[in-house]
Amino acid sequence: MSRKIKLLWDFRGPDAQETAKHHTIHLKEFAALENLTFHEIDIEEKNPRLFAAFITVDEKDMKTYRDALKPHRGEVG
Repeated sequence: MSRKIKLLWDFRGPDAQETAKHHTIHLKEFAALENLTFHEIDIEEKNPRLFAAFITVDEKDMKTYRDALKPHRGEVG
């Protein structure tokens, strides 16, 4: 079984939540356009002025997403 990797993009400021939500639209569009699979796309709140948009993918697909989309960080999930 492949490990899952969570790729994250951080957004700060008063509009961080809305910006992170909007970023998830682009993540879904990219996955559909490239015909790639993913497990989850969502946002998470770190604090009221810091949100992260994320996509969870199989380790085998991580480099494709990483190289094309340049996430700020990643976590083994």
